Amino acid sequence: MKVTLLGTGTSQGVPVIGCGCKACTSTDPKDNRLRTSALIEFGDVNILIDTSPDLRQQMLRQKVEKVDAILYTHEHNDHVIGLDDIRPFNFMQKQNMPVYGLSRVLNEVSSRFAYVFSENSYPGAPRATLNTIEEKEVFEVYGKRITAIPVLHGKLPILGYRIGDFCFITDASYLTADALNLIKGSKFLVINALREESHPSHFTVREAIDVAKIIKPEKTFLSHISHVLGPTEDWSKKLPAGVFPAYDGLEIVV
Repeated sequence: MKVTLLGTGTSQGVPVIGCGCKACTSTDPKDNRLRTSALIEFGDVNILIDTSPDLRQQMLRQKVEKVDAILYTHEHNDHVIGLDDIRPFNFMQKQNMPVYGLSRVLNEVSSRFAYVFSENSYPGAPRATLNTIEEKEVFEVYGKRITAIPVLHGKLPILGYRIGDFCFITDASYLTADALNLIKGSKFLVINALREESHPSHFTVREAIDVAKIIKPEKTFLSHISHVLGPTEDWSKKLPAGVFPAYDGLEIVV
């Protein structure tokens, strides 16, 4: 299985519009971060985690020719608003796109994109089929077992996903003992690390590292990075062994 991190930035991305900080003006391509999303590839199946506002750009950059299903972590705009860009996949694959998420999340998606799910939708509209999953549920997508990890994003319950030895956690501020037990044993962990200063709904770099110490994966990749953290070359020097900065286009072979 191969995982490609399509976007590793926050809701504003990096560079941030109108900002002249060191991260936003950096010439290092690792400091150019689109909004968070990931692609899981196994056999001839491609599963997308979240549809960021930058989905079209991400698909073109990685030369993705098909997407077979979408897993949603939660309903915030930077994770869902690119749904309209699945249209080329609908046209090429001639089928509705299977979409998985919590009931609350799918209700919100169907409300924001009512035209996608309307029986009288206009010709050329994207098409999707909703599949409700629950926290801690183990479900299958094209034969691949996936575990829905309960995550708290501030006070909002959202999902992370474990697929085999790989676990993807974004927008977390707290993980329960049950969640940690579901993640333990993962060899590769992607986890959000917004900045160094505390935040009410996101892990800091230190908090993400503390989670990694509990999980003990072979490799941990810090994602959902804010420009406030500074250039990657600077802050990544402080990371402990086995913990690495994620960046757009990073490929993880599981």
